[in-house]
Amino acid sequence: MKVLVVEDEAKVAGFIKKGLEEEAYSVDVASDGAECLAMVEINTYDALILDLMLPKKSGIEVVSELRRAGNNVPVLMLTARDTLEDKVMGLDAGADDYLTKPFAFQELLARIRSLFRRGKAEINMLRVADLSLDPATRKVKRGDSDITLTTKEFALLEYMMRNEGRALSRTTLSEQVWDINFDRTTNVVDVYINFLRNKVDKGKDKPLIHTVRGVGYMLKG
Repeated sequence: MKVLVVEDEAKVAGFIKKGLEEEAYSVDVASDGAECLAMVEINTYDALILDLMLPKKSGIEVVSELRRAGNNVPVLMLTARDTLEDKVMGLDAGADDYLTKPFAFQELLARIRSLFRRGKAEINMLRVADLSLDPATRKVKRGDSDITLTTKEFALLEYMMRNEGRALSRTTLSEQVWDINFDRTTNVVDVYINFLRNKVDKGKDKPLIHTVRGVGYMLKG
């Protein structure tokens, strides 16, 4: 699941980003409303965490423009002002839920899961051959067998399934799953690919995870 955090306070944005990544979400960050709209134009997000008070364009302006353009991405609006007027304004503009700062991170996670459940029909189950991954419930199966994954294994597999048939370099996988500048001396990608192979392909007649010589890895049926 890919989430865009729109927050001009760097510490708050970093806190949310780190916490969500630990829960296997892929996270981008924008620091103002105009940047948010530009990023939404070129990326597909499963949810936005949108601060009400932003430079350039406010959260209200951002969600209003998104809805006028027909973009129904779920929006959780954040604000430091706990007034009924602000809440009504945000919801009327098109936000799906509202959370007042300061908040407990577990509540933020619960609100996001609730947004995903509401829009579950729009969140497609990922399938490659007999492998299935449900981004909403985060359940993975190969055939009739459940597969238990760590958060990073899940994030890696989800990214590869969303890019089925595409050769993915170690740099791409590193940046998308770990969000780090790729260090050519590290073998973290190879290690986690091996973990996935042991859980997804081991004992199966048809492997789904393939090595692309000179490039990286590919998942295909």
